[in-house]
Order: sequence, then C-alpha cells, then structure tokens
Amino acid sequence: MEQVVNAVLDLVVPPASMVMLAFAWPTLSFLRGVEWVIKTLTVENMHNKIVLITGASSAIGEQIAYEYARRNANLVLVARREHRLFAVRENARALGAGQVLVIAADVVKEDDCRRLVGDTISFFGQLNHLVNTVSLGHDFCFEEAGDTVAFPHLMDVNFWGNVYPTYAALPYLRRSHGRVVVNAAVESWLPMPRMSLYSAAKAAVIDFYESLRYEVGDEVGISVATHGWIGGEASGGKFMLEEGAEMQWKGEEREVPLAGGQVEAYARMVVAGACRGDAHVKHPNWYDVFLVFRAFAPDVLAWTFRLLLSTASPSPPASARRQLAAPAVPAALPAPPLHPMLEYPSARSPGRAGAGQQHKLE
Repeated sequence: MEQVVNAVLDLVVPPASMVMLAFAWPTLSFLRGVEWVIKTLTVENMHNKIVLITGASSAIGEQIAYEYARRNANLVLVARREHRLFAVRENARALGAGQVLVIAADVVKEDDCRRLVGDTISFFGQLNHLVNTVSLGHDFCFEEAGDTVAFPHLMDVNFWGNVYPTYAALPYLRRSHGRVVVNAAVESWLPMPRMSLYSAAKAAVIDFYESLRYEVGDEVGISVATHGWIGGEASGGKFMLEEGAEMQWKGEEREVPLAGGQVEAYARMVVAGACRGDAHVKHPNWYDVFLVFRAFAPDVLAWTFRLLLSTASPSPPASARRQLAAPAVPAALPAPPLHPMLEYPSARSPGRAGAGQQHKLE
C-alpha cells in the first residue's frame, strides 16, 4: 500500500507544486521586496564593531575587508602569509577602518583557530562578525590527479577551514548576537566538470551551515553567500586560489588572479547582505533558475550542459585523432590489497560470545 501511495504522490506532487509556485510567485516576490526594504532601513551599523576575516590576504577576503573598512569596523585579518596582510591593513585603514589586527594562522589547524579567536577577544573584548572566505579551487579532472596527495588538503581548506573557526568563535558570537558569513559557490548544487572535489566540499559547507542555522536559532545569524563564475584564468595551473595561499602540485606553484571588478561587486553584496541580516546572498541571482530545473527536470539540465560542454570543447588535431584511433594498450590496474579493507570477526564459539564483536575499517 505504501508503494502505491508513493507512486501516486510522485505523479501528483511535482506538477501540483509547480502550479502552486506559479500562482504564489507574485505574492512571494512582493513579500520579499517588503522584507528587503525593512532590512535596509534597519541595517546593522558596523561602526567600531569587530570583524574577523579569514583568507584576508587577497581576492575575495581582501575585498570584503575593504568593504567592512568603509563601514568603519575594526578588523582582524587572518591568513597564512603575514606579509600580504600588512598591505591589506594599510589599505583598510585608508578606507576608514578603526583598529586593524593582523594574525598569521592556518585555519585548517584547530589550535590556530582557537589562538586567533582568543587573540581577538583578548585585544578587542568581543567579536561581532566572523567572515570565512578561505577557499581552494582546482582545474583538473578527477582521474588526471595521478595521486591523491592533494585530496585531503582540498577538503581541509574548503570544509574544515570553515568549521574550525566557527567552532572556536561561536560562544563569543552568541554573547554578542553576532553573525557568521560564509563564502560558498554555485558549484555546490550546480556541479561543473574539472571541479569535482571543490563542488563536494562546498556542498558540505552549505549543508553544515544550514543545519547549524537551526541549532543556534536567533542567537547567531548566518549568511551563506554563493557566487557564480567571478573571473580568473587558470593559465595552465592546477589550482585556483581565492585565499591566495601557495599550493604545490606536481612541482608547480600557481596563483590564479581573479577579475577585480566582479570580485569587488561580489564583496559589496556579501557585506551589504550580512549587515541587512540576509540568510542568503547570491551573485548573480539568475543562477537560481537552474535550481528549478534540477528539482523538477534534471534530465533537461543534464542534456543542456552536455550539449554546451561538447560544443565548447575544441576538436583534437589530426595527429591526435590518429593517435586516438590506434589501439590503446590497456593500463595496468593497481594490485589488490594484501589484506582486505574490512576485517570481519571469525566464527565464535558459544563460550566466547564477547570476543571479536567489532568490525574494523582501515
């Protein structure tokens, strides 16, 4: 009976929801407009407020620091490269920032995160906004990696680099009824090729903060900012660094510049949305259209991207086509492990019921 009910709901609910959404859209748009006006009139005054920004040495983090500086906030700039932070500090002061504290730290290390939050509280006595902008992208297909050395680092920077500072700062943000601002990306729900690990990490970040939003309630605000493609040129490199930290990949060291104008526009939207108390900030907004297709017509979205990617890919030269036409030598697969990945307990005698009752995952 349950299977019949679910089958009927599968046929009825999606089209009915689309019809309801079509009729409700004008009313929802009006209510969102009214909400935006009210929030704009009651925007948070950041004068002398304390803002901690991770990944502040370049790109998105740097521009967000400048936007808070224009609002006369006190800043705590965090990155691994301290010498880059000194230049950002001087620019922020020129734009109107109050006191600016520079801290060299690695946000993928929990001890560093506890230290940077502790230093902030010791110096300023409070914390109002935590802005997590550190991010590490890549431009290679999953099978092109060659080895998995960089995989944990990608997940550490993009996921734990957000979680650890939040964990350390949350008690102080509760005390000040502050806000966490998160730098995510549209790839979290609109995955693109050559960004598989980046997309997975950003999806984990968004799910983490959406769950945390319900746990902290109204005591701490959370603004999740998602951006589309905001510029940059891979220049043959393997990694695209928003935070600007160096990353070694197959003996190469690459830093990829982002397009300044779009990064500045995105930073303005992030800070303005955070000060209004927006739960979500998106740049640009038209990417939301793909959410409807992904929910109700995923095949159409998949066909569209396959068509676009196939037409955008340049055809290989004739010499390459001849090489592809030749019979390929099958690549040697890795040898199976000497020991199984899962160790199961051996058969137990009735007298040894307590022995070997746990499964071990190596």
